[in-house]
Amino acid sequence: MASLSLEEQNELTRIAVRGGQILLQHGAESRIIEQVTQRFGMALGADNVELSVSSDAIVITTRFGERCVTTTRRCYDRGINMHMVCEVMRICIMLEKQLLDGKQVKKRLNRLTPYKYNRWVVVLMVGLSCSSFSHFFGGDWPVYITTFFASSCAMILRQELGHRQHNPFVNFAAAAFLATSIASIGVIHQFGANPEIAMAASVLLLVPGFPLINAASDMLKGHISTGIARWVFATLLTISASIGIVLSMVVTGVWSWIV
Repeated sequence: MASLSLEEQNELTRIAVRGGQILLQHGAESRIIEQVTQRFGMALGADNVELSVSSDAIVITTRFGERCVTTTRRCYDRGINMHMVCEVMRICIMLEKQLLDGKQVKKRLNRLTPYKYNRWVVVLMVGLSCSSFSHFFGGDWPVYITTFFASSCAMILRQELGHRQHNPFVNFAAAAFLATSIASIGVIHQFGANPEIAMAASVLLLVPGFPLINAASDMLKGHISTGIARWVFATLLTISASIGIVLSMVVTGVWSWIV
């Protein structure tokens, strides 16, 4: 059996936990975090890797012979970004195939930066997708256009508030308020045959689908506490959006929200 000094074990533990931290910060499900972190540790020479994943922290223990090293990292939410998840998994595979050594893996992990699409492309695509849903629900072209502008403006507001690090619950409530208020104009002035459809379709960008899917996946795969934490977070986001919608209806006096 190859020897592994305490310093080398400390270093491989730091590398493995860094990989798991990036995965957790960018929305990977708990089972993937667990598997990839263990693969990092084993590929770097550890006999065994055990870890505990929570909603905002990761604890890892590497064992070599009779010696154990444990470390903990706090994981602040960086937003869902599958580019970062894929990059960490790619580095892990390259390490397992011995295309990278420990120092190279550490440098690559530290150099990783989230890839982000052009903000105006995102606004355009969100507007088109929400307005397409309005068409699917039976809306005509005036409803389609109303939904496009309402959802696009809501997405711009989300981006601005997110860039300024505002609370995500405030972000969702404000975006829902703006989208519903703009769509309400279509109802007041009767843009299209069923302008009420725009009020429902324009807030679909606020559905927290990814957190809900991760929550269900975590609970089904045995990570109950993390899954419940993610489910509660997604539920609070939904409630925040609902508050924004209701406040807009109170202000505008338009309560016709049908699909």
